[in-house]
Amino acid sequence: MVLILFTKCHSNIIKSSIFIGCFSSKNNSMSTRKPTSPGQYDVVVVGGGIVGVATAREIKLNYPSMKICVVEKEKKLGFHQTGHNSGVVHAGIYYTPGTLKAKLCVEGMNLAYAYFDKQNIPYKKCGKLIVALNDKQLEPLHELYERALQNNVKDVRLVSGDEMKTIEPYCKGLEAIHSPNTGIVDWGMVARVMGDDFEQMGGELKLGQEVESFHEQAESVVIKTKQGEHIESSYALICAGLQADEMAVKSGCDREPAIVPFRGEYLLLNPDKQHLVRGNIYPVPDPRFPFLGVHFTPRMDGSVWLGPNAVLAFRKEGYRWSDFSFSELFRTLKYPGFWKLALKYTLQKLSSLKL
Repeated sequence: MVLILFTKCHSNIIKSSIFIGCFSSKNNSMSTRKPTSPGQYDVVVVGGGIVGVATAREIKLNYPSMKICVVEKEKKLGFHQTGHNSGVVHAGIYYTPGTLKAKLCVEGMNLAYAYFDKQNIPYKKCGKLIVALNDKQLEPLHELYERALQNNVKDVRLVSGDEMKTIEPYCKGLEAIHSPNTGIVDWGMVARVMGDDFEQMGGELKLGQEVESFHEQAESVVIKTKQGEHIESSYALICAGLQADEMAVKSGCDREPAIVPFRGEYLLLNPDKQHLVRGNIYPVPDPRFPFLGVHFTPRMDGSVWLGPNAVLAFRKEGYRWSDFSFSELFRTLKYPGFWKLALKYTLQKLSSLKL
């Protein structure tokens, strides 16, 4: 049995001859051994967010004879992180050149738009400005532009303050990076369309099934859910998002690195002011912080968001201030990594104050 986790894991249930993606290190191909019983699967993907559904769909595309299942604890796909974000289709500007993040973001944008067109998923290629407001921001803006060029971001260019007005008439700044191919989409809808696509290819979705435990059994893993199902599979892939560390523990792995949940909060522009923003408008990011900054983002429903900030969530799936879990909050507060993070950015903020 092989239990494959998208997390740092040194459990003895991982076979050294298999690496993430279920490929054999000998011939770089997936085993196609048949399930030993009608109820057994070749691959079970735990997690019905866009990563899990896209992973299951891709395996099914490449190995159509395989019996593949996605297990998701919610009643619909893309319910958590996939459906709780600003909905931007990024072009690949920010990432360090040569890294997988940079390569995959640029290629992923092209693949995403092609998939949207193929499946008739509505989207808007509304573009994006990254705006320098003062002289101090010009140098980091130019460095970011050079990074975008090294990443082969399509059609990206520098625009002056005057030209900026032709793109965003109500935006003011000294200079900006213009990325015309940045867009917006409802990623939750994308995940659900991918789920339909996966089912049409013969894949199976098990919604409303929350994983309780994993057990080794001969050459397979048995996944038990809180709803009473026992799902047997040759391989298990964990794409559990916010719950990835919990799944790691249930599989016998370490929790490290633990997930510390933060919630992003947005302001909503009044409907009579929505015409002031045509596309995405971002600030020049502060390299000291792991965020892109507070930005304007148009939505597919016509609304415009301003945000996000980042506040500690009192539970992993806490989307409101009233969402609270004592056990999850206690686990966060006793985790050394949280205090290391908090101290680092608190000191940086204090150092930037002008007294």
